[in-house]
Amino acid sequence: MLIDANALIHRFFHALPPFTAPDGQPTNALYGLSGVLLKILSPSKDSNQSKPDYIAAAFDTPEPTFREKEYKEYKAHRLPTANELVSQIILAEGVFNKFGVKTFGVPGFEADDIVGTLAERFKKDPELAEGQVVIMSGDNDILQLVDGNKVIARMFKTGITETIDYDDKAVEARFGIKPQQLPDYKGFVGDVSDNIPGVEGIGPKTAAGLLKEFGTTEEVFDSLAIVTNRNLAKKLEGRKEEALFSKHLATIRRDTPVPVEKLGELKAEPLDKAALKKMFERFGFKTLIERLDK
Repeated sequence: MLIDANALIHRFFHALPPFTAPDGQPTNALYGLSGVLLKILSPSKDSNQSKPDYIAAAFDTPEPTFREKEYKEYKAHRLPTANELVSQIILAEGVFNKFGVKTFGVPGFEADDIVGTLAERFKKDPELAEGQVVIMSGDNDILQLVDGNKVIARMFKTGITETIDYDDKAVEARFGIKPQQLPDYKGFVGDVSDNIPGVEGIGPKTAAGLLKEFGTTEEVFDSLAIVTNRNLAKKLEGRKEEALFSKHLATIRRDTPVPVEKLGELKAEPLDKAALKKMFERFGFKTLIERLDK
């Protein structure tokens, strides 16, 4: 299991009502995170999900990413992160560590680049011959990493309890294209949340249709002469460079310098219940202490 930590923490922060620890520290996102990690690493007997053999979490770092350096408007319209959330992101690494989960952050890259790299690095590992890589995230960008039934994405439906697993068939059913075509898709339609421009006037239906017919952004532009909708072909003329740049921004990297060489380095360890209980007491997580005791 690979966890996109920043995406999850943001989701929990906005999905749960605000509450604080006895010392006044905001804790709603940490509560959501702790509850989900407890569910993952100590699943109930009636759960249809098994405990992962290997697990890691990826974080963004404060340094500018390569995307921000190449395109200053990348995510530029986002409001500053609330202090109540920032303080919890800082503490979240300690929460993962108390659960025995290794965390990684690589300056210049985003958390999903780290996840993409680790998925690519280990999906063909002999240790996973009978298993799969499960990516947990709250960000649809991660769906481009889905690879058949070998790499799947576990996304939240609503709130922080119900999840849905995406294999390649589920991605195709939702978007009408294959997972590996999602960066091409965003190259055309853009992405409002990340401020990726795309190509003006090209919507989701048109983009999906073009990619279904021709395959990639490059192949679409190489085939403009045979696009049956001539108005659409004219709309795309001279827009190849911006489409390819938007695709580049939307593409999750698979070559991030993450300091992990062997899958065994990510082995899931037994829970240290004493350490977890102490942390839950500090944060005032009474219901999680009860779950831990059971």
